[in-house]
Amino acid sequence: MSKRAALLLVSLVVTAMVIQVSLLPVFVRPAFKPDLLLVIMVFIALRSSFEAGAPLAWIFGMLDDVCSGLYLGLNATAFLISDRLYADSAILFILTVIGVTMASFTLNLLLMVLFTASPGIAYSMFSDIFSRILVNAFVASLITVFPGFDSNVEPA
Repeated sequence: MSKRAALLLVSLVVTAMVIQVSLLPVFVRPAFKPDLLLVIMVFIALRSSFEAGAPLAWIFGMLDDVCSGLYLGLNATAFLISDRLYADSAILFILTVIGVTMASFTLNLLLMVLFTASPGIAYSMFSDIFSRILVNAFVASLITVFPGFDSNVEPA
């Protein structure tokens, strides 16, 4: 990855984290808050090699864990497992984001049920999964509109 691409990626991730952690919780209900890091992770994972995509998926998941207040490593594990899905077009990219959202939700639900003594955790997580899938799919569809989305150029 070139210095310019790395700088662009870092600035994009920092901007997404600021928006996701400070702006969206104020203006958007939690059920409708998109997971911007998940969408960025899927895009990077689909456009780069496994050697670059897997560590980035782990780092993005750890950033999400640190800022969300959940168990450290919960989203990192979910992002890393969901990293190797494939998409070649806009529709497949949106379907991949939906699949990764479901995989992340399933793994988070499994780990939260195993490691939490709260009896209502499953109900509270199931109550917003449909809206979360729709919002993440909408954000992914916005990314497909950007010029250069269909180009399969891997960063050097």
